[in-house]
Formats: sequence, C-alpha cells, structure tokens
Amino acid sequence: MARNEQLIRHHKILQVLEGLRYGATLGELRQTIVDEMGLSSLHERTIRRDIEALQLAGFDIHATDSPRGRVWKAGESVRQGFKVNASATELISLSVARELLMPLQGTPFWQGIESFWSKLLDEVPPAIANHYERHRDTLFVLGTTPKDYADKLGVLKTLQRGIHEHRHVEIVYQAPGKEAETRLLEPYATIVYVSSIYIIAADSDLPSSGSRVRHWKLDRVERAVALDSWFTLPQDLDLERDMGGHATLFAGDQKESYTILLTGPAAQRLREDPWHPDQQLEEGPGDGWTLRVDASHPLEILPRLLSLGSEAELVGPVSARDSMREVIATLHETYGD
Repeated sequence: MARNEQLIRHHKILQVLEGLRYGATLGELRQTIVDEMGLSSLHERTIRRDIEALQLAGFDIHATDSPRGRVWKAGESVRQGFKVNASATELISLSVARELLMPLQGTPFWQGIESFWSKLLDEVPPAIANHYERHRDTLFVLGTTPKDYADKLGVLKTLQRGIHEHRHVEIVYQAPGKEAETRLLEPYATIVYVSSIYIIAADSDLPSSGSRVRHWKLDRVERAVALDSWFTLPQDLDLERDMGGHATLFAGDQKESYTILLTGPAAQRLREDPWHPDQQLEEGPGDGWTLRVDASHPLEILPRLLSLGSEAELVGPVSARDSMREVIATLHETYGD
C-alpha cells in the first residue's frame, strides 16, 4: 500500500460522514471509497480499521443500529468543528503563517484559512485580542507576492480531485515560448513555491524507464478534465525525498556538481540565504571562497549566478560555463553601447 493511501482514505471517510445525517454502513462506506479513489479492491475490514484509527485519534464517530443495519455516524464535533481558544502568542504565530500563505488566495485552501481565522478571532477573549493587536503592529511579513488564483479555481479543484481519487487528469499546458500541449497526468501532490502553486505529477506520455515526475505550474494550466480512469501510486514514490534534494523545482534523474568561486561578501550572503541545504562553502586563499552545490538543471544555478554579478565565477561543469558565456555575450550585445 502506498504511504499516503491510508491517510487519503481517512480523509475521505470523514468527508463522507460529515455530509450524511443518518450515517452509512461499512458496505456503503466501502463502495463510496472504491468509487471515488478508483481502487480495484477494498475489504470492509479495512474500513472498520480506518474508523477505529480515527476514533483513537479523537474523532467522534459512533455506530448505531438502523433498519438497514449497523451504521456509522459523525458526532457534532466532526460535523460542526471544534471550539478553540488561543493565547496572544499563538494568534501572532498564526497570523504570520496566514500572511506567508497569501499566494493561496482564490483557492479552497485560502477560503479555509480565512474561515478558520475569523472563527478564532470570534472565540478569543477581548483582553487577548487587544494584546495581540498591540504586538502585531510591531511585526511585519514581507517578501511574499500575493497572487489571486480565483480564475484557476475550477482547474485546481479538478487536479485536487485527481490527487485524492488517484484519477487521471488531462490538461492543456501553455509553457513559455511553446505551443499549448495536451498532457495526461497522474497528479500526486500540490506545492506552494515562491508565491506560486505547482502540481507534482507523473507525465503519462513519458517512458516508464526514467523519472516521469514533473512540476506543473498552475498559472500555465489552461484546462483540466478528470477522466474515468485511475492510476496506482508507485510503490517507491517518496515525495519528500524527491522534492527535498533540489535547489528549485527542477527535477531530473542525474545531478551535476557546480563549482563557483565567490568573493567574501558574496559568500556571506550565501551563508545567510543558502541556495541549497547541502551546499558546501570553503574558504580559499585571500578573501576568496569556493561554493560547491548539486543541481539537476543549469537554470537552477545560472540566474542566481547572474544576480551576484562579478562577485561570482562559474568554474564547472564546462557545459554550464559555456551556457553562461553565451548569456554574457548576448548581454554584451544588448548593453555594449
């Protein structure tokens, strides 16, 4: 079983029970999960174990007898939510997190954040609210560029459905400088990266011999249609591993080691704002430093190098150095006069 399939089932069971006033039998729950997740098989015993796991986690789910058999229902705490009190420190922390998630505006995620935030402010005592307001006036969150994905709401919902139900999704994708293409995806997860939303998904049109996982920017998806066909998550799928080893969202089967000579001030900036958690900075003779960092694509490195100007020199690999030389030659033609 894939790592997250059980968690997806738990979430789906809660969703189903939240919307059913009179509950559901194990058989009805099983059939709903099979239909919506596109599973080939699922035993009622598995549903029973899932319910027991949710009960142990504290969710109010109970069984009652009915004319159609034993049914499972969600209690009021599940259907109506939980009342939460918060301290001023917790409010400050949550408000900072809320502002960091502003790129999600126009999505169901942001609607949930705003709804929860409003409920929380309604519940806290006035003294705590006033204390929060005083301290929040001295703390600011900058550097995140708000985006509004309201026009992509339908596309995002379709892709989320594909993620939760393991359903193939056909998209029309418009990459910069290219003709729009129709692609068949196996969507796995959603990523928020530098104020943009991406979908991590396997491209079904790529050969299975190599990595088919790519990152698809939501801004570029013009249309998405959920198909009546399903996929099985790869047994070796590890999204945290796949996403954690890159300086950006580029992914590839092979990485190359980049060696860059830096001035002292540039090295200090890279210590303060690293390009990659595994980068290596070594002090050289004089005020010079050497940076070594792995990347799957030159575009992970070249734009960052350009931002350092004459304070950095790319030593290798040779192919990337040649690419940098071409960029500099083009810039010289543009600014030579």
